[in-house]
Amino acid sequence: MAPIRTQWTRLIRFVAAETSRVHIGEPVDPNIDVGVAAHQGTPIKAYEIIGSALDPAAQVSQKILTVKYLLSPLTRNEVGFVRCLGLNYHDHAEEIKMAAPPFPVLFVKPTSTLIGPEGTVIIPAAAQPVKDHLPDYEVEFTIVIGKAATNVKEEDALDYILAYTGANDVSFRTHQMAVSQWCFSKGFDNTNPLGPCLVSASAIPDPQKVSLKCKLNGETVQNGTTADQIFQVRRTIAHLSQGTTLEPGSIILTGTPKGVGSARKPPIYLQHGDRIETWVGGGIGTLFNDVKEERGPAKL
Repeated sequence: MAPIRTQWTRLIRFVAAETSRVHIGEPVDPNIDVGVAAHQGTPIKAYEIIGSALDPAAQVSQKILTVKYLLSPLTRNEVGFVRCLGLNYHDHAEEIKMAAPPFPVLFVKPTSTLIGPEGTVIIPAAAQPVKDHLPDYEVEFTIVIGKAATNVKEEDALDYILAYTGANDVSFRTHQMAVSQWCFSKGFDNTNPLGPCLVSASAIPDPQKVSLKCKLNGETVQNGTTADQIFQVRRTIAHLSQGTTLEPGSIILTGTPKGVGSARKPPIYLQHGDRIETWVGGGIGTLFNDVKEERGPAKL
């Protein structure tokens, strides 16, 4: 099986100033953090890509467009299915005093959780007051599957990856710890930022050498590396594809390093007015997401 080769190295999805329509493109500046630039209002120019983000044959044109508004690099329909790993960093397992699991801990979430690089994280009325429900941040290195993967061998696993991106797996700890299944506590609408861009798999030849950080209101709260993962990317794809087809466009959030709010002394939790910055290396960049509490009475 040959690795996936794309015409682009980094892909963004955006509304163009010239057309007021949605386009995909490759940033003209190969070094720009598109998330930071969008947040600061720095102009972003991109070569328009003709075709689909999920089609490796999509062509990078010479037409240059200006980013008016940066969007998540994939639509919810393109993603289709969101898989996530829990407890997948040694240092995170240590900070919450749990043993490393013998197998990947899998949970899933609906695509309705996904928001863009500057989307607002909404804490629903059902998860308020926040001091009782303990919403938390989790920076995550994320895999984008590029071709149908079933019963994949570890040595072939990277050949099925289209690209990598970043995510923030916002979690509601009280609900999470009350039951053994986490889909509800990590599945509220508009709580999972994704992006700010895709970086082609060929541009990150070793996914176990990627740094990732999270800041809360300007303070660094997480600072880790994928080298610390319990189940590395190859093992993750091989395991999750056994008897199950991983479809193109589907994403896998691969866990979070130490520093989560619930493990701190005293614990910290997200609340109205907070700003979360999650950064993933390898050219992926930064997500800037404000937190807003939905107004209304709590339901649970």
